[in-house]
Order: sequence, then C-alpha cells, then structure tokens
Amino acid sequence: MVVAIRLARSMGHRHRPFYRIVVADKQFKRDGRFLERVGTYDPLPTREGAKYVTLDIDRIKYWIAEGAQPTERVSILLGKAGILPPWYGSPNKWKTPEELSSETVSEDAES
Repeated sequence: MVVAIRLARSMGHRHRPFYRIVVADKQFKRDGRFLERVGTYDPLPTREGAKYVTLDIDRIKYWIAEGAQPTERVSILLGKAGILPPWYGSPNKWKTPEELSSETVSEDAES
C-alpha cells in the first residue's frame, strides 16, 4: 500500500476552499477515505494577509518515517513549517541553497 500525505477538500463553500491535510492510500479518491487527518489548510488569505495552516507535527513525522510521500503542495507547506527541507525552484527537484547558488554562478559565467 503506497501512502500519500495530501490535501482533501472539505467543509468549504463554492469559491471558498478549505482543505484537510490527510494521510491516505494513493488509490483512494481525493475527497474519499483516508487513514488519518493530520492538519488543515486555508489557502485564502485573511485581511491581514495570513494563510492558516494547522499541523500535527508528531504524526506527520511518524507517517513520513513509515514511507508516506507528501504531494507537491503539502511538501511546500511542510518545508515552510520546517519539517522537510525548503522547496526551491522547479517542481520536479529538491534544491538546497548551495545548489541554487551554484546554478546562479554558472548562469552568470555563461552570460
């Protein structure tokens, strides 16, 4: 069973999304069954400009240790929370700050 940590849309109204961060089998539907709810995410900013995220950090670390694979958006959220390395650059590759700076230096040398 391949397990993913992903967003499941719930409790939102039309044009007002609200997501639960869930651990689910990859074969389950996006809004279908899940194994455990580990957080919430409100993508629309408040008047102050804040987007609210709640995370159960201990359970997320447990599921990652068990082999759960976070989706791209959840990876970005976990990177901002400090659970995973920060997300840099293209959606297909994790980049460390050193790799990012070396690419910038090599692009400047080519110009």
